[in-house]
Amino acid sequence: MRLNRDQALELLRKYNKEESHIHHALAVEGTMRHFAKLAGEDEDLWGVVGLLHDIDWEQTTETPERHCHVAPDMLREAGVDEDIIHAVVSHGYGICSDVEPSSAMERTLFTIDELTGLVITAGLVRPSRSLADLELKSVKKKWKDKAFARGVNREIIREGAEKMGMPLDTVIEETIKALRPIEKQIGM
Repeated sequence: MRLNRDQALELLRKYNKEESHIHHALAVEGTMRHFAKLAGEDEDLWGVVGLLHDIDWEQTTETPERHCHVAPDMLREAGVDEDIIHAVVSHGYGICSDVEPSSAMERTLFTIDELTGLVITAGLVRPSRSLADLELKSVKKKWKDKAFARGVNREIIREGAEKMGMPLDTVIEETIKALRPIEKQIGM
């Protein structure tokens, strides 16, 4: 079954109660929609994948190696299409999944899952606490500071940009652009 946005959000909320997790899902959704539009792809499909990518997060926080392994059962139980399930599982490639991202949608998700966290955090430490005045150079400066957003795996972002066939700077700039219009919805 192809879920619409409202159905996907309802399913996400069934398994995730923490607002920070919902905000992250909304950030990834918005960024996925942006990249789908740039690529001339299905924005609704990419957005749903972004919403659902961490559906099993709260069930696997104590056992992070199980992240992306519980999600397929949750999604199949809801009747979700296999291409969405494959995309969700592939975003954990090399960390908690051996399913390699193989489509443009999957490679984008793999990359921007980590990157949205870095960009949002870079915006939050600005005097404006906003993305409105965040620029690429500010994110790149924070990128070099390994103590900043320590949990963000920069190597995954770099590898993902290569898999996407886009320069890293372009991926960062487009992620900033994607997040600006939704910053209120993602808790900024």
